[in-house]
Amino acid sequence: MSEERPRESPLPRKLYAEVLGTFFVTLTPAVVDILYYTTGHLEDLTRWLARGFAVTAVIYSFSEVSGAHVDPAVSLGFVARGVMAPWKAALYVIAQFAGAFGACALIWLGWGPAIALGASHPGPGQPAFHALIAEIVLTFFLMTVILATADAEFAVGKQAALAVGFTVAVCGFIGGPISGASMNPARSIVPQILGGLGGISWIYLVGPCAGALLAALVAPLALGSPDRGERQAAEGDS
Repeated sequence: MSEERPRESPLPRKLYAEVLGTFFVTLTPAVVDILYYTTGHLEDLTRWLARGFAVTAVIYSFSEVSGAHVDPAVSLGFVARGVMAPWKAALYVIAQFAGAFGACALIWLGWGPAIALGASHPGPGQPAFHALIAEIVLTFFLMTVILATADAEFAVGKQAALAVGFTVAVCGFIGGPISGASMNPARSIVPQILGGLGGISWIYLVGPCAGALLAALVAPLALGSPDRGERQAAEGDS
């Protein structure tokens, strides 16, 4: 009796999942932040939990299709870990930015220039260097959890949805007042540019990418070499 081979979603389906997933994880925190600053009816607890819940839902929904990276830094981390081809990761990143742009276009229709309130930015009185370090540390934490929850089925799969979602929320509680706890260049850079805050975008590109790379580079110390299951997991093959 032959061993059943994992099913693999076609690449266009994977890319669409990344577009749709990144759309949701961009739309949710941006809208919540706009409402937080304009209505005064939302609390910090709501802001950070909403992000974690959104990430949990997206991972649970799309992990079997694409791995549910929905974050260019995560895709970069998988490349550095040696479990994803660079060319495929590049397509994922394009899809992720497309999803973020779609979310921000919808937000612009509703709030116009106020989209700047939904963009990640350093907290009051926080210098750019502090925000950069926060993004590096927080993304290192996030990427480490993602890699550590790899199993024989999905690296960012249903089993990891709660762990990763809780991590996003915890990072918000810890780093939100310092940097906005982005950990996701697509989610941050697109609304920053549309909101006229492009001058700080380098923080939210360099920080998350550096944190993800660092996590992937030190992962062998605790996790050993990536196995076949983790390689399948990086692309959501089931």
